[in-house]
Amino acid sequence: MFTGIVEQRGSVVSVESANGGMRLVLDTGTLPEIELGGSISVNGVCLTGVETGPGHVAVDVVKETLSRSTLAELQPGDPVNLERPMAANGRFDGHIVQGHVDGVGTISAVEPEGSGRRLHLRIPDALSRYVIEKGSITVDGVSLTVAAVKGDEVEIALIPHSLQVTTLGLRAVGEKVNLEVDLVAKYVEKLLKAGS
Repeated sequence: MFTGIVEQRGSVVSVESANGGMRLVLDTGTLPEIELGGSISVNGVCLTGVETGPGHVAVDVVKETLSRSTLAELQPGDPVNLERPMAANGRFDGHIVQGHVDGVGTISAVEPEGSGRRLHLRIPDALSRYVIEKGSITVDGVSLTVAAVKGDEVEIALIPHSLQVTTLGLRAVGEKVNLEVDLVAKYVEKLLKAGS
């Protein structure tokens, strides 16, 4: 489990085809070394370290993950948001994030807002029912609060810190981002359907 509090903005070292999917080698910066077989969130996608060492990790990405996320678009040099799983005795700073991407959204507008920015995202219709104003959403692995919901568009107010330490400060109109909606909302929906 993750919290959506990005620990490091890393970068893609290499991208290779592997077993019908792809292998990414990532520069993990100052993150402690990922254990072999350990998990890491890459732009909000939970992946397994298959080769590790100080300052780098290699992860394999299967077809299913490539079809449901933006990872297939990554190129060497691209920045990525990285987070290690939450320790059982750790502080819970963000919200419950599984690293299981629900869909891909598109940035429709980026507006200056004081010292921060307001990000407008178009989200898939199938996800809109799980998103509420002042609720939580994960965008490229970043735990965020929804500022407004207008049809299929979600607005998020980004503070300067988030712009500086995550990839969201580099995003432009038309770019795609990984989305994970609030896990609690999905469970509530399933329980309500089972009871009706």
